[in-house]
Amino acid sequence: MSQQPVVLIGSGLAGYGVARELRKLNSEIPITMLSADHGGFYSKPMLSNAIATGKAPESILSSSAEQMANQLHIAIQSHTRVSAIDPAQKSVMLGNGERVHYDQLVLAMGADQIRLPLQGEGVADVLTVNDLDDYRQFRLALTGKKQIAILGAGLIGCEFANDLVSAGYEVHVIDISMQPLGRLLPAEGGHFLQDKLAAIGIKFHLKMITQRIDRTGDRLSLSFDNGAKLEVDLVLSSVGLRPRTQIAQAAGIEVNRGIVTDRYLQTRTPHVYALGDCAEVEGKVLPFVMPISHASRALAATLNGTPTLLRYPAMPVLVKTPACPTIVSPPDPDKEGEWRVDKTENGIKALFQDISGNLLGFALLGDTTKEKNALTPLLPPVLD
Repeated sequence: MSQQPVVLIGSGLAGYGVARELRKLNSEIPITMLSADHGGFYSKPMLSNAIATGKAPESILSSSAEQMANQLHIAIQSHTRVSAIDPAQKSVMLGNGERVHYDQLVLAMGADQIRLPLQGEGVADVLTVNDLDDYRQFRLALTGKKQIAILGAGLIGCEFANDLVSAGYEVHVIDISMQPLGRLLPAEGGHFLQDKLAAIGIKFHLKMITQRIDRTGDRLSLSFDNGAKLEVDLVLSSVGLRPRTQIAQAAGIEVNRGIVTDRYLQTRTPHVYALGDCAEVEGKVLPFVMPISHASRALAATLNGTPTLLRYPAMPVLVKTPACPTIVSPPDPDKEGEWRVDKTENGIKALFQDISGNLLGFALLGDTTKEKNALTPLLPPVLD
């Protein structure tokens, strides 16, 4: 009887990361990838700065599913929806009724954009960008438009705002927070970033809650909790991500914020693993690129028969806002300490230190980003 494959659900950076790393270790093990979309390989972080870099949606795709299948010697089923997981039979059910058996199952399903509970018939016109197909629709929708509203002043919202304003659009950013990147930056850093982005034309509407979006002809009207209104041509929602856990939960696989795994990326269900934006590793959900790289290598070794404990070093995050270069390594929320902020004319250096002066996190903005390489080795690992 032929060996059942390692089955990967998901063709993003996490799914392809595991496929690549496993193939480096083992040229024989059968690998099947199930992809809900086209299954081609591209870098999702490129989507939020593609206009400024002159990239059309077609040029963002690095390789088609067919090219990736040939390159990695794996089977890829694109445009394939998984409807259920059956751990007892070690199989997954597809939307077309087909059953795919696995030896080991890897859940790399990513996360969904969070949708705000808004009123009004214009809500149906609000766009999100979570993959390349979404991005194609977004770029098409931009045709002939001038005024864009972005819901959310987090990392992705700020990156899109910088990209769009650099291409000549009028951009409004709306957020309930006091400042952009409210979850990542101390107040001084957030205000510095806001000033730099405002200087290139981005208009911020902070401490405001969007309640309704209504159609007014071919435009959209946003109504806020303070009674103010804003009329624009297009609305992009970028308020955060929610790990995709529904299929796992329905199969009895433990979920919390994400799909719960141990340090070997194994769920509580035998032969089922998870990584990337859908996974919660030791209580941590880290929707960034670097954790995926480390997890892919560790999981590939485990799947190849060498159980390998996942370790995360310090992993500073680069925010792609050319108007204000920003690198942040947020401190563990469970650790006590305080921000110590040095401000210069062209930058902010914020160090989060404990009572003994140990560095637990940092935020570097403007010309202080050059200190990243000196500071990063002083940080504790995220997961040791």
